[in-house]
Parts: sequence; structure tokens; C-alpha cells
Amino acid sequence: AAAKLNKPVRIALDRDQDMCITGQRHPFLARYKVGFNNDGKIQAADIKLYSNGGFSLDLSRPVLERALFHIENSYSVPNMRVTGRVCRTNLPTNTAFRGFGGPQGMVACEAYIDHVGRALGKNPDEIRKINLYKPRGSITPYGQLLVDCHVKEIYESVEESADYAARRVAVDAFNAQNKWKKRGLAMQPVKFGMSFTAKFMNQASALVHVYTDGTVLVSHGGTEMGQGLHTKMCQIAAAELGVPLDKVYIAETATDKCANTIPTAASVGADLNGFAVQDACQQINARLEKLRAAKPGAPLSEIAMAAWLDRVDLSAHGFYKTPELGFDFEKKEGKPFHYFSYGVSCHEVEIDVLTGDFTVLRTDILHDVGNSLNPAVDIGQVEGGFVQGMGLFMLEEMVWMKNGQLFTRGPSTYKIPSANDVPIDFRVRLFEDAPNRRTIYSSKGVGEPPLNHAIGVYMAIKDAIASARKDNGLTGPFRIDTPCTVERIRLACGDEVSREFAQPNIIPNGSW
Repeated sequence: AAAKLNKPVRIALDRDQDMCITGQRHPFLARYKVGFNNDGKIQAADIKLYSNGGFSLDLSRPVLERALFHIENSYSVPNMRVTGRVCRTNLPTNTAFRGFGGPQGMVACEAYIDHVGRALGKNPDEIRKINLYKPRGSITPYGQLLVDCHVKEIYESVEESADYAARRVAVDAFNAQNKWKKRGLAMQPVKFGMSFTAKFMNQASALVHVYTDGTVLVSHGGTEMGQGLHTKMCQIAAAELGVPLDKVYIAETATDKCANTIPTAASVGADLNGFAVQDACQQINARLEKLRAAKPGAPLSEIAMAAWLDRVDLSAHGFYKTPELGFDFEKKEGKPFHYFSYGVSCHEVEIDVLTGDFTVLRTDILHDVGNSLNPAVDIGQVEGGFVQGMGLFMLEEMVWMKNGQLFTRGPSTYKIPSANDVPIDFRVRLFEDAPNRRTIYSSKGVGEPPLNHAIGVYMAIKDAIASARKDNGLTGPFRIDTPCTVERIRLACGDEVSREFAQPNIIPNGSW
């Protein structure tokens, strides 16, 4: 239309049209072989990942790369081979979303951890605990040394604070007394690499102006989308320049202020832009040093006026690039991530065996954000990311009809989390006394890692299903794909009612 009319054309789509046209998060298929000892200690893993890229490549390659980097999650696997393929299909091109391949890799990892536990007749949480990375000296399958790896310490802390041992006994007792209601309990560790895997994208710029009345205007290259980035940038500028927070203002992100910006993604928006803001502020502080020495204790408004009268530049452009990054896939060596974010959660769920409906009774999350720039913002990010992850792993199923059209194209068929899906007892804490000295003010990014805690809800539901299957004479490993919808939960229980319609090991059609 634009070419025909030689004019700009604006299109406003209905929700169902938008969902049919727009690409989704990449569905993955994982095939694995795992070698392990009788105690559950994993010795080797050979994994193949297949990603549904849709009709074009789009961002499918870097999404797959991040999935490969997270295929061992928080576990030490001494011998690992993992390969990935992007599959071209006749669907809208799939693209980036929160987690960017990390959740797909990590849920595949948790699937083989669960498989090992059930093959040995052990609680999968036992397998998780004995395979965790050690605090010092651990090396990932791609050769990166883990510095300050807190996952084991966090795991033990959550076990204690969540009263895991007593609740495990209580869950088993509940299941022994109930046939049509079952409960499950699962621990979930998380290790998430923090950086863009494309080296050139790990950069940011900022522009800071100080005015003669002592106010400060900050422009930076990050996009505020409700995650609190502007708030954190104002805090950094206020701390660096020594002014109250209410004296710092933000100019909305624009390329006439900060050119050639990178996407606000990879959970490092605050890391990159925070350092850029700090760099600009430090340049201004260096210019004001003599004036401050002459007027000790004077407010910035007085110093700024004196600087202006003395013809001192009160504006500065800051820049930051993450050091020592880069991974060579040909040589299979390098350092893809600047640091890692860790966390552990514990989840208790209850399922209705007759309907497949589920309730999250309690969730405990302890997440590592270093020295938090803003605890209120970061806790909100953990809570929101977790609930969004529940949608990914439990609810949001894409169903395609035989004629190639999308069936789940609106709120009547595509289910996102609601207030009723939030855990009844929801406890979130930030891990303390763990500064990350490689980032701004020893903090850590918080955007994507918390989403992966929701894998624990999927695993807790699988634990509850295992109890139902045991009542029906079914033991050992079993497969249930994500999203773990009520249909899949119901059919996996394998009781006398569902067996009239389907075998207990049936795999319902999914988004493929």
C-alpha cells in the first residue's frame, strides 16, 4: 500500500490478526542421552536441540546459542556434548522474548535431571542437590570459570527457610490419604549468563547535563518498559553527583541524544547504561573538583553556577563497553558471559486428578542480584518474571489447526496467568552479602533470570502426577511436555477414568 500510494501507511490489527501474523517464542525439541552413577551423580550427557525458527532465520541463531549455553543449568556435568539446529517451518518467523533461549535450554536440563531421579527411584531433588556446581573452581561445558558461584549456598538456605524436609513428609502423607487430589514439591536452581552473546552489543552511552539550579538531566540508551530502568539511572546520577533523587530528571530515550543504541535486553540494561551514566557523571565531577575544593560542603546548585561563570562545561557524554568478552564457536573457546545470576526456589502445588486443574500453594524464591540498586524494583522483577514464566511453562499453548491457521488467537483460547495463578503463599527474598564487583555498584541484572524459577512449578506438578500414576500402578520416568496444561496433567495421571479415552503415556499434540 505504501509503495502504491507513495505515502506512509499505518495499520492497526485486531488481536486475533496480530497473533496469527506475529512470531512467538521458539518451541524446542530436546533429545538426550545421559550417563550417571547409582547415586545419581551425572557423568556425561549428549544432547541435541531442535528449534522451530518459522519461515525465516530472524533471531533464531542467537536464541539457539543461548539455549546451548544453558543446557546444564546449575549442574556440573564433566563430559557434555550438545548440538543445536534451527528448523525452517511453514509458520510465522519465531523471535525473541524474555529469556531468549535460556528457558528452553534449562527446562531440557531439568527434564533429564528428573529422568535420572525417576530411573533410579529417587526424589529428583536429591539428584539436583548432589550435582550442583561447587562455590569455587567449577568450569562450565564451554570452558568458562565460575567466579563466586553461590548456587549451592542459596540452595541450602532455601531448603532451610522453606522447611523443605518437613513439607516433603507432609506432601507424601497427603498423597497417601488422597486419590483425586495430589500434591507435589520441587526445588529449582537457576544459573543465568549475563551478557549479550554477540560481543559488539555489550556497549552503552549516556548524556548528562547539570544545570545552574542544581538539577540534572540524564539521557541514556536504555528503554524503560516498566522494569524500573529510569529509576535506577536517576539513582546512579544522584549518587555520583551528590544531589537528592528529586533533582534528577530523565529525558526519554532518543537517538538524537544517544546514537546507535543497542536493544534493552539480555538483562544487562542497568549494567551497561548504569556504567555509561557513571562515566558521564565522573567526567563532570572531575571538572568541578577545584571548585568543590574551594567551596567545601556547597550544594551542587552553587557549584554549578560557579562553574558556569567560570566557563566550565557542565555536560558530558559517557560510554561503557563490557571488558573481556567473546566466544568463538569455531574454536569452542572464550568467555560468553561477564558474570552469572543465581537463584533457587521451592514450590508446592496441588492438582485435581479428575480435571487436571492445579493450584500453586506456596513458592519460596531466593534470588541473587548482588548489591541491589533498588530492592523494591528488583523484588517486583522477580515476582513478575516468575509469574510470566508460569504462563510459559504451564498455560500459554499455541495450537495450530490442520489447515495451518492458528487456533489460539485470543483471550478465549490463549490463556495467560491471572490473579488466580499467583501462588497463594508467595515469598520472595534477595540474597544478601554477595556483591558482584564486576558491575555498577556491585549489583546484578534481574530481568530474565527469575522467569526460570517457574520451571520448578512444572517439576512440582510432575511430582504430583507421579503420585497419581503410582496409585494406578505406573512407576518410573514419564514424559509430559510444556506448557503443562490441564489437558496434559489430566491425561498423564493414567487413572481408570482417563484410560477409557487415552493411554497414560500419550503425548498430546502441541505447538509443532
